[in-house]
Amino acid sequence: MHPQRGEVRVRGRSVVGRPVAQVCREVGYLPQNPNALLFADTVQEELTITLRNHGLLERPPVPPEALLARLGLAGVAEAYPRDLSVGQRQRVALAAITVTRPPLLLLDEPTRGLDYRAKETLARLLQEWRDEGVGVLLATHDVELVARLADRVALLEAGRIRVQGPPAQVLGPASPFAPQIVRLFPGYGWLTPEEVRL
Repeated sequence: MHPQRGEVRVRGRSVVGRPVAQVCREVGYLPQNPNALLFADTVQEELTITLRNHGLLERPPVPPEALLARLGLAGVAEAYPRDLSVGQRQRVALAAITVTRPPLLLLDEPTRGLDYRAKETLARLLQEWRDEGVGVLLATHDVELVARLADRVALLEAGRIRVQGPPAQVLGPASPFAPQIVRLFPGYGWLTPEEVRL
């Protein structure tokens, strides 16, 4: 693996010269289009294949059935993944990359196609995983999710970092990317609805 420019390090080690399979054990990547990850005949099989490829089939770090239930997918475990809705496919792909419990998650537009309930479930899961020490890097236009979960925010424009810092600084009232709660109540210092105290 060779970056186009700069250096890519995972857990302090360069990815250059390392086998892709080794890096994949440390990084779970969710692409913007979940179809890129879906190729099995059933949802359950997507997770089984991932576990087998990582040598974890006999002792999965996360019970696949529990993860599917948590993501609201238990009822479609035997369904063909590509027949599902966009939001369901997104959740299947997320389950497939997290069933091995990688220490780092790279998520590209993870809320794409998700309804409010699925988005809430995702936010809670990401918070739990972060609390357990999993690193989470999001690329998203969902500023509400960023305001709720991020420790640091970097706004990109034309491939360059335009501004970066803590969420309150980057997404505050002066930001054109401020979450809705900031635009509605600019003088209160709130970033998320959960912070509102009346």
